[in-house]
Amino acid sequence: MSLTLSDFHLFRDYLEKQSGILLGDNKQYLVSSRLKKILEQERIQSLSELVRRMQANPRGALHTQVIDAMTTNETLWFRDTYPYEVMKNRVLPELVAKYPNQRLRIWSAACSSGQEPYSLAMILDEYERTAFGQLRAGVQIIATELSSTMLEASKQGEYDALAIARGLSPERLQRYFDKVGTGGRWKIKDFIKQKVEFRQINLLESYSALGKFDVVFCRNVLIYFSAEVKKDILRRIHATLKPGGYLFLGASEALNGLPELYTMVQCNPGIIYQAK
Repeated sequence: MSLTLSDFHLFRDYLEKQSGILLGDNKQYLVSSRLKKILEQERIQSLSELVRRMQANPRGALHTQVIDAMTTNETLWFRDTYPYEVMKNRVLPELVAKYPNQRLRIWSAACSSGQEPYSLAMILDEYERTAFGQLRAGVQIIATELSSTMLEASKQGEYDALAIARGLSPERLQRYFDKVGTGGRWKIKDFIKQKVEFRQINLLESYSALGKFDVVFCRNVLIYFSAEVKKDILRRIHATLKPGGYLFLGASEALNGLPELYTMVQCNPGIIYQAK
């Protein structure tokens, strides 16, 4: 495949329009490595040819393959640890006291291969074990993802030994997973899987139909967007949060601006944001 600078810019602009992801000028190697197999299989010689074919059939298999390849990112269980401890020890008790007879709703946005929403489901189970009966109205976790491939993998809830090793303790592995065959694969137990509902959502499009949430996890995804797109997403996330609801961002992400919408909450360690 030939990779000229003009072709790279053409593909970069198209990708940003479709997914919001903004590639820097130094990401040509990433495009080459992630798309090499697809281009070889489809006998496509250049990125400009690829863009033309994607534009011609925006709902086709090729379009889906390319977007999946460029939006798939590695993730792990209980990433950064502190958000889940803050959820269990601070946010959940506060919400239960505030809404004792209402079902709590949590949104895991851009959930990748499912580790984040399943980690949240495990935290909820651990909280219920120590605060028996307090979640009597129930909790709904909605997990959304742009990539249809990742969404299907998440629904299956089955992981290989490498994925399992990334952030999961032996105790949680034994409690929440069943071993599958002899190939080192593990599957989420049904009682955890049933706590999560998966839906396909593009963060660039409307998600008002998801309803209102008490907590939104949108972690380690906004770093891929331009400042303008990031601010737009944060405004629309605010519209989905109940007054006083909480937003969790990634450890390397910050809410610059929008003081009229969010209040910063120091958790020591970590920072979360509360909707005004």
